[in-house]
Amino acid sequence: MGASKSSNAARRFGAIDIGSNAVRLLIKDIEWSKKGRLKESSVAYYRVPLRLGSNVFDSGRLAESSIDRLAKVMQSFKLLMEVQGVERYRACATSAVRTAENSSEVCAAVKAASGVEIDLIAGKEEADLILSNFKNNKWNDRPNLLCIDVGGGSTELSVLKHGSCVARKSFKLGTVRVLNDVVDPNEWKRIEQFILNEVDPKELVVVGTGGNINRYHKVARIKKHKPLPLEVLEKWVERIAQVPVDERSEIFGLKHNRADVIVPAGVIYRSIMKMSKACEIYVPKVGLSDGIILKLAQLERTAE
Repeated sequence: MGASKSSNAARRFGAIDIGSNAVRLLIKDIEWSKKGRLKESSVAYYRVPLRLGSNVFDSGRLAESSIDRLAKVMQSFKLLMEVQGVERYRACATSAVRTAENSSEVCAAVKAASGVEIDLIAGKEEADLILSNFKNNKWNDRPNLLCIDVGGGSTELSVLKHGSCVARKSFKLGTVRVLNDVVDPNEWKRIEQFILNEVDPKELVVVGTGGNINRYHKVARIKKHKPLPLEVLEKWVERIAQVPVDERSEIFGLKHNRADVIVPAGVIYRSIMKMSKACEIYVPKVGLSDGIILKLAQLERTAE
């Protein structure tokens, strides 16, 4: 995947995350020290507000117009990666595309138009890629860690003990599903049962990933490495919910296609925190795209 080589000592990688609410391209430089330590630096990040989940969660299929727009976004991303010297990349699609009845048609159309091959990744692999960001850093030493990742189409919960994942599950509960009112009420019961069976509230540290929890952390003006208290999260969920959707972008500095999903996202994070008896959540601001690049870099280093 990818073509031209970077002239720097670092290798340049790209990750495309085709989500239910937006499509993202992340480009990073990755360099390994002689001692095997990873050094990474972000080069560019692009986000296109393409809400694929609205089609899929309502009708079960991705509409032709949405497929055409996705193909055009992939064409643009391919050119951007070529211009910036990305050597290797991977494009991953999550809940919306992987559950669409016409997913194979979508992937074929995108490849024909742009040359980009889409990998439909299951919830387990999505969680694993997100969790890879927590290896070889301060989170690796935590004896009891719960990671919550809330997207447009699904929520991934993972439990780590001293860096090892001991339980993970993907749930069909996401912000776009909530807005479209297509969430099975039993999904909340499944989450509650997972937490009851797998999550020990003793010395529990909770980490949140995803664009919406990043935004809550930012609007609350919490320092970078400090956790977001549950009571502060609740305050901001209620405060934003009281403002009409069409006014939220101006008042809170939200992107237009985040203005409506941010409240259901906050409710999901808040509810899971309460179920697990957590009073705060750390927000390291990493996600699926970071994990995709890390995995690519590790595979390339192993092959050398």
